[in-house]
Amino acid sequence: MIAVNKEKISKVAVNEWYESWEQLQQKIHLAHDARDSSVGQLMQQAIEQFEHFIVSSSEPSAEFSEIEPYELMPINGMERLSFVKMRPSQYAAYRQLDELYKETKKRCARLRL
Repeated sequence: MIAVNKEKISKVAVNEWYESWEQLQQKIHLAHDARDSSVGQLMQQAIEQFEHFIVSSSEPSAEFSEIEPYELMPINGMERLSFVKMRPSQYAAYRQLDELYKETKKRCARLRL
């Protein structure tokens, strides 16, 4: 298991990461409402941001691995992230990614204790 670096999941760092997601989430939500084709690009950006946070908060920080389990990843996180990556333009993938962000934020709070 790839351990988390507790210094990198400070409340400030996690809040900045999550605020960035909330801004992107609003754009994705509006794109879905408008049935805009840009939703795929926005979702790809959100997926990359999620993966970057997982990797940069881990020991040692390297490339994202779909094989190694991350301590920071929520339950069934890899399977759920794979679903999102396979269908980034679907609304269900957006909802799943939103849940992954929320659960990761909660997990950070638990791991800080």
